[in-house]
Amino acid sequence: MISSNDFRTGVTIELDGAVWRVVEFLHVKPGKGSAFVRTKLKNVQTGSVVERTFRAGETVPQATLEKSAMQHTYKEGDQYVFMDMETYEESRLSADQIGDRVKYLKEGMEANVVRWGEQVLEVELPNSVVLEVTDTDPGVKGDTATGGTKPAIVETGAQVMVPLFISIGERIKIDTRNDSYLGRE
Repeated sequence: MISSNDFRTGVTIELDGAVWRVVEFLHVKPGKGSAFVRTKLKNVQTGSVVERTFRAGETVPQATLEKSAMQHTYKEGDQYVFMDMETYEESRLSADQIGDRVKYLKEGMEANVVRWGEQVLEVELPNSVVLEVTDTDPGVKGDTATGGTKPAIVETGAQVMVPLFISIGERIKIDTRNDSYLGRE
């Protein structure tokens, strides 16, 4: 159990049989009446966001999430196979369970798999990955670092906007949180 006074950004709680993450919170003490905590909660499973108000000191169950380091070993059909780095057990996850970050997942990559009980909530990839450019328009002489961007397809199939001077075969660093180009590798 966690008190509403202890809410912080990133804290996970259980409400109505689902796991919610606190995105924003504001402790309000009006001049008249009792204090309350106004929160914005994001459902970890569905991604929906709701605003909810709790009385100050109200207790709610805290969600106990289990995070384990796993390595993506291979893809079989539409299932992605992960191996637990401690127990060497395999788990199969679908693209829906992994989410939109599946576009940066390649074989041999380590990721954190977050579970609530037996249910997989999310797969956390590293903040940045290094991938090879497999398709992009050729760079033309005179293209500069400040000249603009063009689309490029990387080895996992994801499309990223890169500077004009990047060519096929180069390895680039990509921020997986906002799909942005960080530099050459």
